[in-house]
Amino acid sequence: MAEPEFTARGVRIDQRLRSLTRAGQVRIRGGRLELLTSYGSEIDSAPVRAVRASRPWFVPQDRAVAELDGRRYVLTLGERDPAPGEPGPPAARRFVEAVRRAAERGR
Repeated sequence: MAEPEFTARGVRIDQRLRSLTRAGQVRIRGGRLELLTSYGSEIDSAPVRAVRASRPWFVPQDRAVAELDGRRYVLTLGERDPAPGEPGPPAARRFVEAVRRAAERGR
């Protein structure tokens, strides 16, 4: 089995106002983005070419938005809450870059 191109654990995954998991996993492997629960069950997955990922400027730095087949998820990728004025971890930025790299490779 191929090594994952990106993995983040302890991810909070929300859809609209509903929290799906507080300790999930995000993984990019084999040209697919997978959102998993803390138990490893699949929440959703899609080919990376069909995924839109971004980090809006108006949300904290540890959050990213991923749209899979029209379903929008908010991912909190930080392992801790930063203090006010302190920048969050760069995991959200790395996630967005990993999605873009994987989509480019798949073309």
